[in-house]
Amino acid sequence: MNKKIEKIVKTLNESKVDMTFITNPTTLNYLTSVEIDPHERIAGLMVFPNHEPIFFVPALEVEVAKAHFEYQVIGYIDSENPWKKIAKNVTFSPVKKIAVEFSDISLQKVDGLKSGFGKVDFFDLTPLISRLRLIKSSDEIEKMKIAGDYADKCFEIGFKYAAENPGVTETDIVAKIEYEMKRMGVTQMSFETLVLSGARAANPHGAPENIAIEQNKFLLLDLGVMKNGYASDATRTVSIGKAPEFDQEIHKIVLEAQLAAMDYIKPGVTVNSIDKVARNIIEKAGYGEYFNHRLGHGIGMDVHEYPSIGGSDELIVESGMCFSNEPGIYIPNKVGVRIEDCIYVTENGAESFTHFDKNLLFFQN
Repeated sequence: MNKKIEKIVKTLNESKVDMTFITNPTTLNYLTSVEIDPHERIAGLMVFPNHEPIFFVPALEVEVAKAHFEYQVIGYIDSENPWKKIAKNVTFSPVKKIAVEFSDISLQKVDGLKSGFGKVDFFDLTPLISRLRLIKSSDEIEKMKIAGDYADKCFEIGFKYAAENPGVTETDIVAKIEYEMKRMGVTQMSFETLVLSGARAANPHGAPENIAIEQNKFLLLDLGVMKNGYASDATRTVSIGKAPEFDQEIHKIVLEAQLAAMDYIKPGVTVNSIDKVARNIIEKAGYGEYFNHRLGHGIGMDVHEYPSIGGSDELIVESGMCFSNEPGIYIPNKVGVRIEDCIYVTENGAESFTHFDKNLLFFQN
């Protein structure tokens, strides 16, 4: 039994829980190395305190599951009631309490489990799963380095294309980046690629449109890829032509905040104190109200994972944690700047997965 599942078994015994029913596709992949998405069908990993695990999957996924999962795999066809079949195969022990990920489970699945097992209570497995995924192994970090390298390539492609093609639109740049990634064997971005020009970058979660990028304004790219099951995420803001001096000053402040946070990150500090390091610099410059989000988020198999880097969380940073460092200043209808790298914590500091130049670059076209 792998160590991850062993830790779940330990929790089940300590909390007097009879079984798990884990359905999140990313968690299933993390625990079993089986990469499936059942869509509207049911797939669930059942771990027990005193019995070998069972992986329940749609019939069309059985062979894939068996190729990677060393224990029992049970499939069901579309004409079967999955909940009755699950209960039918768990007769070796009474089931009164089931551990599920509260952050993921739907009411439909909760009702399905109740229909199979009758009156049951539910135990939240989310904190344990989050903790398991918090500290990345050396193998995971190597995969994330590869994903980071592709993000750097995306920046090179996107900014070069913008500079060499006057009149190009935000969506043109998105299409160029994603086309070239597919040519390199990257089939999936880790989230919708953001390309925002001028004052449109003042919306932290804006969406690219069929609008020509502006000359003598900033251009912001926020992007990442999925590679080998792991995500990258990074943001750079550059100048197309020569942006106004005011905009350049905003970039300078954000870069100072980002670098200060990077230098501060090490084992033993709290995640909220990292946020404060960057935020204090922006506040002292007089733009605190325009830094309107946390400093960062965890990253790994999902582009957004536990923990949140900001707020009131007193979580202590440990070696192997991976998260983003992304301060920004967003002044509505004027200018938006964000500089982001995702990092991994080392024994005495932190290293970035992405290395594209963070200094203000000027692209002429």
